[in-house]
Amino acid sequence: MGSVGVLILGAVLGAFICAKARVAIGAVAFSLIALALFIATPVGAGLPEAISTFISAFDRAATPALNSAGTTGAGS
Repeated sequence: MGSVGVLILGAVLGAFICAKARVAIGAVAFSLIALALFIATPVGAGLPEAISTFISAFDRAATPALNSAGTTGAGS
Protein backbone atom coordinates (compact mmCIF):
# COMPACT_ATOMS: atom_id res chain seq x y z
CA MET A 1 0.00 0.00 0.00
CA GLY A 2 3.02 2.27 0.34
CA SER A 3 3.48 2.47 -3.40
CA VAL A 4 0.08 4.15 -3.83
CA GLY A 5 1.59 7.39 -2.57
CA VAL A 6 4.28 7.18 -5.23
CA LEU A 7 1.63 6.52 -7.90
CA ILE A 8 -0.42 9.52 -6.72
CA LEU A 9 2.69 11.71 -6.76
CA GLY A 10 3.51 10.47 -10.27
CA ALA A 11 -0.02 11.22 -11.47
CA VAL A 12 0.07 14.72 -9.99
CA LEU A 13 3.48 15.31 -11.56
CA GLY A 14 2.14 14.04 -14.90
CA ALA A 15 -0.83 16.39 -14.64
CA PHE A 16 1.51 19.30 -13.90
CA ILE A 17 3.74 18.47 -16.86
CA CYS A 18 0.74 18.15 -19.18
CA ALA A 19 -0.66 21.44 -17.93
CA LYS A 20 2.67 23.22 -18.50
CA ALA A 21 2.79 21.72 -22.02
CA ARG A 22 -0.80 22.89 -22.58
CA VAL A 23 -2.14 19.38 -23.17
CA ALA A 24 -5.49 19.72 -21.43
CA ILE A 25 -6.78 16.18 -21.96
CA GLY A 26 -3.57 14.71 -20.51
CA ALA A 27 -3.77 16.94 -17.47
CA VAL A 28 -7.41 15.98 -16.91
CA ALA A 29 -6.64 12.28 -17.35
CA PHE A 30 -3.73 12.37 -14.89
CA SER A 31 -5.83 14.35 -12.41
CA LEU A 32 -8.65 11.82 -12.57
CA ILE A 33 -6.19 8.97 -12.09
CA ALA A 34 -4.71 10.74 -9.05
CA LEU A 35 -8.19 11.33 -7.63
CA ALA A 36 -9.18 7.69 -8.13
CA LEU A 37 -5.98 6.52 -6.45
CA PHE A 38 -6.53 8.94 -3.56
CA ILE A 39 -10.10 7.73 -3.02
CA ALA A 40 -8.79 4.15 -2.97
CA THR A 41 -6.61 4.92 0.06
CA PRO A 42 -7.98 4.78 3.60
CA VAL A 43 -7.45 8.54 4.00
CA GLY A 44 -9.45 9.38 0.89
CA ALA A 45 -12.20 6.82 1.46
CA GLY A 46 -14.37 9.41 3.20
CA LEU A 47 -14.07 11.97 0.39
CA PRO A 48 -17.25 10.98 -1.52
CA GLU A 49 -19.30 11.12 1.68
CA ALA A 50 -17.78 14.48 2.63
CA ILE A 51 -18.65 15.93 -0.77
CA SER A 52 -22.18 14.55 -0.51
CA THR A 53 -22.62 16.08 2.96
CA PHE A 54 -21.34 19.45 1.73
CA ILE A 55 -23.68 19.48 -1.27
CA SER A 56 -26.64 18.47 0.92
CA ALA A 57 -25.87 21.23 3.42
CA PHE A 58 -25.53 23.77 0.61
CA ASP A 59 -28.84 22.62 -0.87
CA ARG A 60 -30.62 22.88 2.50
CA ALA A 61 -29.24 26.39 2.97
CA ALA A 62 -30.09 27.60 -0.53
CA THR A 63 -33.58 26.10 -0.90
CA PRO A 64 -35.40 28.52 1.46
CA ALA A 65 -33.79 31.51 -0.23
CA LEU A 66 -34.72 30.23 -3.66
CA ASN A 67 -38.28 29.29 -2.72
CA SER A 68 -39.12 32.58 -1.01
CA ALA A 69 -37.55 34.75 -3.73
CA GLY A 70 -40.68 34.60 -5.86
CA THR A 71 -43.13 35.26 -2.98
CA THR A 72 -41.62 38.47 -1.64
CA GLY A 73 -42.54 41.79 -3.17
CA ALA A 74 -39.99 42.94 -5.68
CA GLY A 75 -39.01 46.58 -5.29
CA SER A 76 -41.06 47.14 -2.16
